[in-house]
Amino acid sequence: MNFPFGSGVLDAASRLLVPVILLFAVYVVAHGHDSPGGGFQGGALLAAGLILVKLIRGRRGGWEFDTGQSLALACGGVALYSGIGLDDVVFGQNYLDHDALPILTDPIANRVLATLGVEIGVALTVSGVILLVFDALAGWGEDEPA
Repeated sequence: MNFPFGSGVLDAASRLLVPVILLFAVYVVAHGHDSPGGGFQGGALLAAGLILVKLIRGRRGGWEFDTGQSLALACGGVALYSGIGLDDVVFGQNYLDHDALPILTDPIANRVLATLGVEIGVALTVSGVILLVFDALAGWGEDEPA
């Protein structure tokens, strides 16, 4: 799939739609720890926006996340999630029990901040995995003749 799928109309529509999708993904992640939604939904929206750009503009459309970058995104999200949990263990609490974190003096603010970090880690992992699945199904990770 070396050639873009879209036309001028689809390209113009995606230029309007993709920033809104990405902004809504950030909103869902940022408000996911105290309202419905969160890391999984925000990560799926982020991946949907990036896949839309890939579909409309093709492989060399500018916003390219290749397989290695998608894998790094997924692994970075897992590292962030587990790092926040292990940080709690280092400071004498249970895994993902954020009361003893020395970030802020207020334990409620510590919990909110650490939960936001966990949600960001989940969003990065989900978006990376969805991009990897899309690349595998589309065959974009393979070497194709130019």
